[in-house]
Amino acid sequence: MRLDDIQIRDPFVLFDGDTRRYHLVGSTDANIWSGPATGFDTYWSDDLDEWHGPTAAFRPTPDFWSHTQYWAPEVHRYGDAFYMFATFTAEGERRGTQVLRTDRPEGPYAPWSDGPLTPREWECLDGTLHVEDGTPYLVFCHEWKDVGDGEVQAIRLTDDLRGTVGDPVLLFRASEAPWARSIERPEFPRVFVTDGPSMHRAADGRLLMLWSGFGDQGYAMGLATSRSGSIAGPWTQAEQPIWAADGGHGMIFADAAGGLYLTLHTPNRTPDERARFFPLEETDEGLRLKD
Repeated sequence: MRLDDIQIRDPFVLFDGDTRRYHLVGSTDANIWSGPATGFDTYWSDDLDEWHGPTAAFRPTPDFWSHTQYWAPEVHRYGDAFYMFATFTAEGERRGTQVLRTDRPEGPYAPWSDGPLTPREWECLDGTLHVEDGTPYLVFCHEWKDVGDGEVQAIRLTDDLRGTVGDPVLLFRASEAPWARSIERPEFPRVFVTDGPSMHRAADGRLLMLWSGFGDQGYAMGLATSRSGSIAGPWTQAEQPIWAADGGHGMIFADAAGGLYLTLHTPNRTPDERARFFPLEETDEGLRLKD
């Protein structure tokens, strides 16, 4: 099948150097917004054009704590295993990111952490793994539902990725981006959204972060740069979004030849959302889509 055949939000691509295969995961339920969740599927490809699958990457057991709104899985190779960071929620529970584990990138994955690693008293989503000088961190969004002005936070993880160390640290708020616009919601006078943080270490050592929110033309994706080169920041926001309209929640991956690609979903409406791949290059200003 082709990308046009696969309904998916929040796409994430992992290239497995051992098998020379690309693995695509994302929010794959037909309706991720309500009703019972099925789980997460994965697809694989040898060339980024023709895709095979789906394969069931995660299916909950009857006693799993969450059975609705399965969002934004990411697959990271860490040590000798593969870890899925994914967002779950349940009635009476706060939304959060939990870690699952397997020995193969396509799964099946099983719960690894004891529930979410994001703060249990917060509404959180879209956690991603960032490893800096051998230390793992969880970078995640503290949702606008709690704070109005959505936040990106980071917390140190234990080396086995099963727990956290210390307290979360605020990296930035959505309203700090010049391109970000508020949306109308009854809960707060102004609401700014943060979605889908994704880290990228540039060839010159700069630490960059993609993240999504809303701009002049709807759902969009911006770029932040750490002035210190570390997760602690401080973080500077690009003036303009890297993707301005009707798409976002992206990440960066390298193909077998080392070329960089941006993947994101567009349009931002169900059931039409699809993964798209765009050649990408690093510039002095950050990142730029190639022609």
